[in-house]
Amino acid sequence: MRFRVPSAVPLLAVGVALAGVVTTAPAAFAAPGAPGERPSFCGHDNRKSPFSQYLCAEPGRLLDVRIGDVHPTQPSLGYDEVYYKLGRYTLGKDAVNKKFSDWCEADGRVEAATVRPDARLDDPSSFTCALPVGGETAESTAAMKTVVIGPGGEPFLTDGHHTLTSFYETPDGGADLHVRLRVLANLSTLTRKDFWAQMQAHKWVYLSDPEGNPVKINKLPTSVGLANFQDDRYRSLLYFGRDIGYTQNSVPFQEFYWGSWIRDSSGVDLSGWDRNDLTGYLAAVKSTTQVMTALPKTAPVDSGFTAGDLGALDRWNAGKAADKGEFDKLSKPYADAKPGKLAYALEYKKVNGLG
Repeated sequence: MRFRVPSAVPLLAVGVALAGVVTTAPAAFAAPGAPGERPSFCGHDNRKSPFSQYLCAEPGRLLDVRIGDVHPTQPSLGYDEVYYKLGRYTLGKDAVNKKFSDWCEADGRVEAATVRPDARLDDPSSFTCALPVGGETAESTAAMKTVVIGPGGEPFLTDGHHTLTSFYETPDGGADLHVRLRVLANLSTLTRKDFWAQMQAHKWVYLSDPEGNPVKINKLPTSVGLANFQDDRYRSLLYFGRDIGYTQNSVPFQEFYWGSWIRDSSGVDLSGWDRNDLTGYLAAVKSTTQVMTALPKTAPVDSGFTAGDLGALDRWNAGKAADKGEFDKLSKPYADAKPGKLAYALEYKKVNGLG
């Protein structure tokens, strides 16, 4: 599934400065030279790099990638978030399978517009998105997942690990599925040592395991896909608490910082949390998010971030009762016409023997 990036997509000019490092960002992919000349590769000599097609991607570009090529920048996932998505994609009750809208949103084109009865993610002719390629808006591209181009052109995913893993795991997805990512920076001219120094300086990499132990860079997963990641139960819990205890913002790895707080200092008692029981899971979400919203906005959470920095809501469930708003939506069982996210996750685990 390959898309040519249209000329209408705005590109940044020649370079971007990052903490004193200027990275070259050419205005377009270099065309091959005259017969007998080597392609310029934007000043690189990386013809043997398996990622050479990404070398010249400018910051701001909407870059078509094969999802099996992207290199994760975190060691773990909230498995239950992925199970929710896979439950929605494979067991869902939607008139139009949500995977098509999720793919269109990730591609910068809002949502699915038309979907054939036999549509598949790996057949781009079988569905359309609300915006055509070239018709993206600032709002639609802001919702896209992001990537940094590293040495040799290797694309490093900085947001979207759960989404791309869900595409990887769904039956009509896989490593060869393509989707566009928005380029945050091109650091392909740096040595690997300097590259990782910049990634850490900008907090574009998360190097802690689910128990809070440090993870070495060379131990990060090399591809998306559930088998490549550890399962972080706190990250799952935080996903289901969105818009109940906090709102998602632009801080990379936001939920992981909250997860560290839950594990290390929240004081929330999760000893009775049953990840295979809807009532028990909802109770864990409720107690955790109630403590979150009770924090002063200046309260430290993790890694220098405060509750305010990490999007803590002023009032639990946005001030609504438990039978209203987002918590009520989350609480719907799988038997409901519109099950909640938790119900989909639990049903997927039950059907697939993952409990």
